[in-house]
Amino acid sequence: QVQLVESGGGLVQAGGSLRLSCAASRSIFSISRMGWYRQAPGKQRELVTSITSGGRTNYAESVKGRFTTSRDSAKNTVYLQMDSLKPEDTAIYYCNAYEILGIGAQRNYWGQGTQVTVSS
Repeated sequence: QVQLVESGGGLVQAGGSLRLSCAASRSIFSISRMGWYRQAPGKQRELVTSITSGGRTNYAESVKGRFTTSRDSAKNTVYLQMDSLKPEDTAIYYCNAYEILGIGAQRNYWGQGTQVTVSS
């Protein structure tokens, strides 16, 4: 079981920056992969970025070069640094944890979401 608490959303002008935080209820090294998804009004939820327990990261093409994910193991926290924000980045951002429990067993956990609004 993993509980996730998100924070850091808000309103920012285009070209500005925000940093989102996701605090997990236990060591992030025990979680196979953590990441960020986002969902805009009328749109499906999409993967923004992810980071494995080994530190490997990947990013959606739309955010490469602008967003960076990182972690602080002492705080059991994963961050999403968002720079050069665009209006199309406006969405609710959700933290996700993927956990492998055993052979053929896995679970996904979700935070409650934090709103990011980018104005032009």
